[in-house]
This record gives sequence, structure tokens and C-alpha cells, in this order.
Amino acid sequence: MKLCSLILGLCSASALAFAAHAETLTIATVNNGDMIRMQKLTDDFASKNPDIELQWVTLEENVLRERVTTDIATKGGQYDVMTIGTYEVPIWAKQQWLLPLENLGADYDVKDIIPAIAGGLSADGKLYAAPFYGESSFIMYRTDLFEKAGLEMPEAPTWEFIGEAARKITDRSADINGICLRGKAGWGENMAFLTAMSNSFGARWFDETWQPQFDQPEWKNTLDFYVKLMNDAGPQGASSNGFNENLALFQQGKCGMWIDATVAASFVSNPKDSTVADKVGYALAPDNGLGKRGNWLWAWSLAIPAGTQKAAAAEKFVAWATSKDYLALVASKEGWANVPPGTRVSLYENPEYQKAAPFAKMTLDSINSADPTKPTVKPVPYVGVQFVAIPEFQGLGTTVGQLFSAALAGQMTVDDALAQAQSASVREMTRAGYIK
Repeated sequence: MKLCSLILGLCSASALAFAAHAETLTIATVNNGDMIRMQKLTDDFASKNPDIELQWVTLEENVLRERVTTDIATKGGQYDVMTIGTYEVPIWAKQQWLLPLENLGADYDVKDIIPAIAGGLSADGKLYAAPFYGESSFIMYRTDLFEKAGLEMPEAPTWEFIGEAARKITDRSADINGICLRGKAGWGENMAFLTAMSNSFGARWFDETWQPQFDQPEWKNTLDFYVKLMNDAGPQGASSNGFNENLALFQQGKCGMWIDATVAASFVSNPKDSTVADKVGYALAPDNGLGKRGNWLWAWSLAIPAGTQKAAAAEKFVAWATSKDYLALVASKEGWANVPPGTRVSLYENPEYQKAAPFAKMTLDSINSADPTKPTVKPVPYVGVQFVAIPEFQGLGTTVGQLFSAALAGQMTVDDALAQAQSASVREMTRAGYIK
């Protein structure tokens, strides 16, 4: 009896000692499908790293950006791993707010990361964030509705064609909107779409001397086209719709077309969630014949803030979640079509993925065609396709996004929205010292 008690006591003491030495990583992430799936698969990580526990903070996109930016800028130290994007990485790396990822493991294969994606997550030749998934944007459309209307989607359509097709396939009586586009305000929500769209209309945020350009005809043409199209063929309440809302509408069969992130393809084509899974086609983002398409370049990535006290454990998690092995894990559970796309060259060379994902080639072509160093028709002093890679853009982009969302909602005219965007931009760029 005494021996049994002694053994139980030793076991309890060992368990307490283990619990005391286990490190808890706090991970801030976005509430999209790929990230939610990853959280469900972390038993695999736990089995390989029993001394590391994971605590999740899962947030809506705009809220996530606000919280992690505030935390890292104020050295708050709330998070050990942050989900951030292509916009933040080079800026934060320059501020020395992030740790370089230099110990991802011998079998990680950094060189396998798609060059366009790796380049956007690097600074001074070092990788500062590992891509969980990479994306561009393209058109997802209902093949059955196009066939019914006697339309054929070109592989590389123009905005004029998209406008005509959207109006033709709209059927309000059947609750079918010809097109769904982002309207929710935010620099990474409606302004991601509208900035990429404006590039194809010949617009730009700033000229070579950082003078704002919202008073120019290219932006007027962009916003006029967008608002009129959404009024004629978009869903009610579109000014409140971001990625997740439009995804739900498309999966429910209420969108004839949706121009958004290439990562959405696996969700709209998944019969478990999408009522139109077998009726989806894909095409390149539209253009106006000016040499630029309306597609962006982005990667949701995992980075380690410089203030963490758990850097080694954090890097183990980042390596696990962004590895080739993780892609194989998802494939074994959910099928190859549902693995996080847009990060690794080897994925697009994989015959199983090519067979399972009819959108694979279109995704890779879209990613490779987006050039952050030359995003616009006219020359600009900045890099970034759907954003301007300066610290001030986060606040300014959200301000402009609110104005453009209000124009979509009919709360102000397009002309008023552009005039206020111009004034706000001049004021901010003057305050920040870009213009005198």
C-alpha cells in the first residue's frame, strides 16, 4: 500500500513538473477556413512536441490586423506567433519587430517556396515570415448560369465583358446576383480589391512625387464602374460584405461570379460546403487592355515577434504549420484539393494535386503574373499590388475604404468619396513628410 502510494505520488510529481516546464505559445490568427482547419490538426504537432502547448486567439481579419499591429508596435508581448501578411513583413522587419526564421529545420526546404511569395516575406535576404498559404485573385463563376445565358467566359476577360455578363445573369426573382465583390471597409478588405482593380484602369495611389491621385480620371472610372456594377448586379447590403460573407453567398448559389482570392477555389468547389461545387469555372482577373490585370498578391504567413520569450518553440510551430509534411497531412485528411495553396513549387508539380485541383494552374499563373515592383500602368514610388508598402497605408487605406464603402451604400456620391479620399491622403502624406 505504501509502495503504491509512493508510486502515485512520484507520478503526480512528474506530471506537475512536466506541466511547469511546458511552454504555452499564444498564436494570433485569422478566422478563415484554412486556419480553422489547421487548428483542428494540431494533435499532430502536439504528438511531436509534447512540451509545447498551444493557445489560440482567432479573430476577424480587420480586428486581427488592428490587434497584432498595436501589440507589436507597443511591445505588448501578448503573442508568440502572429498571422500577418505580405504588407506587414518588410515594414516590420525593417523596424526589427520580427525575428528572422533561420532554424526551420534541415528538411524544411526554404528554396521550395514560390519565389514571388518568398520575396514578399523577406528583407535583406532573410525570411521573416513563413507562408501558410499564398494567393492572387481571379474570377470564380457559375458555368451553368453562363450556359443558360448563352455566354462563354474567356480565359482572360475584360471588365467590359464582366459587366455585361453580370447584368445578363442577374435574376433577382431567383435570388441570384450576377456578381459579388468586396464592399466591407478596410485596407485589406474592399481596398485590396479596389486597389488591384484600379491598377487595371490605369490608376495609382500616388505619383512619383507622392502626390495623391484620387482626383484623376482613372480613379473616377474605377469607382464609377464598381458602384454601378454592384447596384445593377450585386447583392443587397454589399457594403457589409468581405471575403467570408461573399464566400457564403457563392456557396449558397447566390452569386453568378465572384472575383476574389484564389484560395477560395477549394471552398467553392468542395461539395461538403458548396451547393454549386460541380458548377464552378475559373478565369484570370479582368483587364482593360492597358497591360495590368486586376489581381493581387498576398500571403497569410506566420511570423515571430521579436519580443517573445519562446522563440525556439515558436519556430518549431511555424516550421510544422508551413512544411511539406503539413500539406501531406491535410491531403490525407481532407484530400489534395483542400491543402493550403500558393506556397510551394513542389505542390504545383504534384500530379495528385493537379488532378484534384482544376484551379491549380490558374492560381499559379495569377500569382506569377502579379508584380509588386511594377504594380501600375504609370510609374510609382512604391511597391505592393493591392497595397502601398509604407507604414501610413494601414490607417489611410482604412479611411479611404470607409469612404468608398459609403459610396457603395449610397450614403455619398462617388465624386464626394473621391474628393474626401484626396483630401485625407494629402493631409496624411503632408503630415508624414512625403510631400511639402
